[in-house]
Amino acid sequence: MEQFTYLGLLLGCLVVTAPLELLLRVRVYARWRRLLLAVLPEFSVFVVWVLYAIAQGHWNYSATRTLDVRLPGGIPVEEVLFFLVVPLCSVLALEAVRKVTGWDAGYPAAPDDSRGSIAARNERGADRGAESGSGMEADR
Repeated sequence: MEQFTYLGLLLGCLVVTAPLELLLRVRVYARWRRLLLAVLPEFSVFVVWVLYAIAQGHWNYSATRTLDVRLPGGIPVEEVLFFLVVPLCSVLALEAVRKVTGWDAGYPAAPDDSRGSIAARNERGADRGAESGSGMEADR
């Protein structure tokens, strides 16, 4: 069973963050293009980095704690999955925080946010504030 250690860790990450998509409806999977834009650059850089590190002998992976299935370059399949799963879980967590707190994280709420969501209410409130602010400046 030790060979499932790394895979079990990745599965645990997915299980813990799955409720964020299901219960909070953060729509990370529905906006798959946006997710790919967030994950693919990181994925590419780190896979190349790991392949370089393996080739240089900087590190290796336990055959007893992995499935010992190696992809070209000697990278374990679990390591490739790690570079997909962890960023996915991070994006899910970020979007959950945005949904619950209304924080825009530097970009506005998606137009598909429901009118009742905190992010949508905050965006409407910011629009009203800008309108009233511009009206006051015109009165001066």
